[in-house]
Amino acid sequence: MSKKSRIFLSGVVEGFYGRPWTMTQRKELFRREQKWGLNTYLYAPKDDYKHRMYWRDLYSLEEADQLMTLISAAKEHNVEFIYAISPGLDITFSNPKEVAALKRKLSQVCGFGCRSFALLFDDIETEMCPSDKEAFSSFAEAQVSITNEVFLHLEEPHTFLFCPTDYCALFCTPSVPQSAYLNTVGEKLNAGIDILWTGPKVVSQDISVASIEEVSAVLRRPPVIWDNIHANDYDPQRLFLGPFKNRPTELIPKLRGVLTNPNCEFEPNFVAIHTLATWCSYGQKDVSMDGDDQGSDYNPHEALRLALTDWLVEFGKADQPDGARGGRSKREASDEEPMQTDGYVPGPKDNPLYTAEPLTLEDLTLLSELFYLPYEHGATAVLMLQELHWLRRHSDVAAFGAAGEDSEKGKEWRGRAEKFDNMCAAVVQMFNRLSNVPNRIILYDLYNYICDIKSGVTMAKAYVKTLGGQTPHPTLALTDDPEPWGFRGGLSGEFQRMLPSHGNRDLFRSPPATRVYTIRPCTPKDQPEVLKIFKEMQTETQQKVELVGDRLVEGHVTPSQNCGLILDDASGVCGYAFALSDAKAAMTKAQYSETMLQDFPSVMAIQIHSRVPDHSTAKRLIEQMLSALRDSGSKGVFSEFRSNDRRMFDFLKTLDVFQVLKVDGLPTNLVIMGTKL
Repeated sequence: MSKKSRIFLSGVVEGFYGRPWTMTQRKELFRREQKWGLNTYLYAPKDDYKHRMYWRDLYSLEEADQLMTLISAAKEHNVEFIYAISPGLDITFSNPKEVAALKRKLSQVCGFGCRSFALLFDDIETEMCPSDKEAFSSFAEAQVSITNEVFLHLEEPHTFLFCPTDYCALFCTPSVPQSAYLNTVGEKLNAGIDILWTGPKVVSQDISVASIEEVSAVLRRPPVIWDNIHANDYDPQRLFLGPFKNRPTELIPKLRGVLTNPNCEFEPNFVAIHTLATWCSYGQKDVSMDGDDQGSDYNPHEALRLALTDWLVEFGKADQPDGARGGRSKREASDEEPMQTDGYVPGPKDNPLYTAEPLTLEDLTLLSELFYLPYEHGATAVLMLQELHWLRRHSDVAAFGAAGEDSEKGKEWRGRAEKFDNMCAAVVQMFNRLSNVPNRIILYDLYNYICDIKSGVTMAKAYVKTLGGQTPHPTLALTDDPEPWGFRGGLSGEFQRMLPSHGNRDLFRSPPATRVYTIRPCTPKDQPEVLKIFKEMQTETQQKVELVGDRLVEGHVTPSQNCGLILDDASGVCGYAFALSDAKAAMTKAQYSETMLQDFPSVMAIQIHSRVPDHSTAKRLIEQMLSALRDSGSKGVFSEFRSNDRRMFDFLKTLDVFQVLKVDGLPTNLVIMGTKL
């Protein structure tokens, strides 16, 4: 198949850690993919022993029969089945017997009818064994050599994917363009092989066109995105039911494909896969879902509404695990009264019979907003957090004495408490309706999660009642001896309660309450503490590289006005930032080119102690410094880092303020980052 005729790969990776999907679930996946216009399935379950841990072992007759059936089912639904293998845990690249074992394994799968393959080297150690060090100049060269050989052995299959060890920008040292590993892969990997990439991070909040253009230039081909935005195998308490988003449709012509690696639980992936299909449809001309006009561009909110509307239909199907139907056949359900009533009719003063309320689209929308995306809560979840935060902060006005009841603040507090109570009740109502849906297969995949969120909001509701002077139900009382459902249990819960921040506070945009930081001007008495941090960090890097910024820190050059800042915590000085609007004033020689200094005339020296976990604090320190430089008339600032100062380098990369600069003639042990002002 020629390179030009290859289709845009769109579909699903089964690549998570945990229990793999069943054969029945995979066949249902193929049916849905065909219905929604997707075309690819990448078989890579980490817990298939013969995919990863025992990759050398051939499949047994029974296993072979299952795989042949699966490959055949994919073909029936026009889905490209890509078989992936992960030999990186223990392969010796330089041993011909190992290469032969890999070829033998893939030839066996080829005999099952598979025509597309993937070789994955993700999540492995990068240290080569002595034999490989003798045979190859680098880890990348070892991987590329064996991948090219296998590709040719398979006689150039329909699709062949390669997953690098550095599969996201965060892993690339010192940057994507300067990564020796990625440059080797791009230069030496056979042009017929496509490369998997997860974006800026393992789980990328956003994937920009610029970032894809950057990595494509290094790889010398457009990547296939392995998208982990809906993956949940790293946290057993999280589920992601939000839409595919924060990936502009302008990416589509710049990629070879997008494959989502979604939740471990099969049924909740309805939303992730459905919305991905909607997104992909914008890369095809004259495509319209259900005859509707899709508008000018992909709208994640509309895509979510379409997905939830279709999913609601699935909830109404009376599917049971293993073919069971709750003990009653269709005929029994339609021709006879429900067995539990036994003809009983309540009297006028008796309790009415329980009637299960049907699940609504509003319920599913609420469910999605409570379990949205890794970096983002849905609208209702954000509102609930904001209300609880406000009610707790203003609980002093909830004094329900005579004066408190008549005060405006007291009335506002009680009104918002009632509003929060109603939102909690809606979650419980959603839980009750979900618990009674006919499709028990979907329910069982969701059950642990909806029980957990119901418990959480119920406890929050009881807490607000306590703040308002009311007495909650005894089993929900927050006492020194609570019931076990009144707190996050297990060893994991104990660890969380001891850590500085209980979870990712960035989701709520609120700094950790357990640590307070102060940013203030530097004074002469701070110099000993500044030098102490400076020398401690130099000891970490063990590189004696002369930096322009060092002269600022050591006091040989005075910072510009308002450009000497100290970061304090309860233990004292824990960081600093010094800047000079004209970097040339601190140079003992012409260290950098005039071209660079024209765009970035200012220099900043920054160091954050390793005891500071809060990235938002560092960002505030930097933004205050950039503001001072901007006021001085500077149009750009650079900062220098020793190349093995990986901790500080990674710390700053996550802030998304600086970019790595390409500077001609820069020593290999130096990295320059900068930003325009």
